[in-house]
Amino acid sequence: MVYMFLANGFEEVEALCPLDLLRRAGVEVKTVAVGAPDLRVTGSHGITVVADMAESEFADAAPEMIILPGGMPGSTNLDKSAAVDAALQAAVASDGYLAAICAAPMVLGKRGLLSGKRAICFPGFEEYLQGATVAEEKVVCDGKCITAAGMGVALPFGLALVSALRGKEAASALHRAVLAD
Repeated sequence: MVYMFLANGFEEVEALCPLDLLRRAGVEVKTVAVGAPDLRVTGSHGITVVADMAESEFADAAPEMIILPGGMPGSTNLDKSAAVDAALQAAVASDGYLAAICAAPMVLGKRGLLSGKRAICFPGFEEYLQGATVAEEKVVCDGKCITAAGMGVALPFGLALVSALRGKEAASALHRAVLAD
């Protein structure tokens, strides 16, 4: 199962665009509300979404992928969550993917999960990518870690997630479909 963790202050496009692409590709994704027992999470631009489950319900010992959208203070709220820590540890232990965009790669970096990897984040958060080589590309795939620079690359980030989980051909077909080529 794939999980996207949403905390108040998340960047809406960075969450909803990749979520939509993954679901179009047939990937089962559960959104997880962090710090919102009523499942309602409000993004940094005032858009409220209802998550599929509360963070207290997360119990997957082998998640296929954990996705962290950025935004502020959403990324800071993710960084404070014990449920996010448990999910990241479970993904690492089961050789699952870790994906983060914008400011959220700091959550991975602060835990040493990007050590020895190439990664990218929103400008100004590079200091948190501990042990990583900061890349110049806007979306970076290094092994089981996928990072992206920010909202402007939410579509390529989502397609990279689809590619990782369903293959390059599926991502290319989806790309053509959404661009109406």
